[in-house]
Amino acid sequence: MSRKPPAIFLTGPTASGKTALALELVKRFPMEIISVDSALVYREMDIGTAKPDAEMLAQAPHRLIDFLDPSETYSASDFRDDALAAMEEITNEGKIPLLVGGTMLYFKVLREGIATLPSADEAVRAVIKAEAARDGWVYLHQQLMQVDPVAAERIHPNDPQRIERALEVYRVSGKSLTQWHQEQKDKGSDDSWGGDKDAFPYDVTSIAVCPEDRSRLHERIAQRFHIMLEQGFMDEVKRLYARGDLDPSMASVRAVGYRQAWDCLEGKLSYDEMVERGIIATRQLAKRQITWLRSWSNLHWFDAEDPDFTEKVLKILPMAPILR
Repeated sequence: MSRKPPAIFLTGPTASGKTALALELVKRFPMEIISVDSALVYREMDIGTAKPDAEMLAQAPHRLIDFLDPSETYSASDFRDDALAAMEEITNEGKIPLLVGGTMLYFKVLREGIATLPSADEAVRAVIKAEAARDGWVYLHQQLMQVDPVAAERIHPNDPQRIERALEVYRVSGKSLTQWHQEQKDKGSDDSWGGDKDAFPYDVTSIAVCPEDRSRLHERIAQRFHIMLEQGFMDEVKRLYARGDLDPSMASVRAVGYRQAWDCLEGKLSYDEMVERGIIATRQLAKRQITWLRSWSNLHWFDAEDPDFTEKVLKILPMAPILR
């Protein structure tokens, strides 16, 4: 038996059934949820992020949601610091941290740490931004593909923040982001645990929820998007748009669904086009999430539509004394 305190990582593509399982686990065991979602951190963004409502939060409080203004930034490094602090508090209270979400980079950074990279260079960033304004981010993504195809494959062409950083690292140092990560991995110094993932201070059980039938996942994504629209998603985005201090360069506005709704309000898309592209973008997000998960070792896969789903999950949970 491990002497480390237990923790549960519960992940999977969007609309796969993670939340329902998390609520069931909290009902049965002394667990507390920590959100692992880059969009749930923002206030005023409730419907489009499928944020837990007041009733759900009363049953199962969530940490790391609803605490930032949409104009603010929140990095993977910020998440790591906050999550580790929350995990320690929960453990000290005699409970098990249950980390739930689909932001795969956050899970990776939490376990592995963040590589030391060249500091930001405002002059280089200014040049990159000027090029983006002139040629577009898709063109810059193509540039990134030439100097760092591994990073370009991982970074979406509509993710300007990460494209900018990857190009900045290359132009400042002459080495690609992938080279930096590989060199530090080879030295065993790419995280705060001395390069050893096994040194992570928790005994982690990792669970992925994903329908075996991908067509069912696509159906669930479309259904959820239409439900969000019925719940007033466009009105939510209109309120954000009306603030006047937000724009598509911000991480909050780039969130899936919000970006398409924003384009609709700006007249770039019709309503029907917005709906279609919003669903497509969400399906593409799910595909990227599944790709991340396929590279994740020691991961237990489950299908939420399996009649014995919950009981199968319970069988693989750590039998630590706290669960007895």
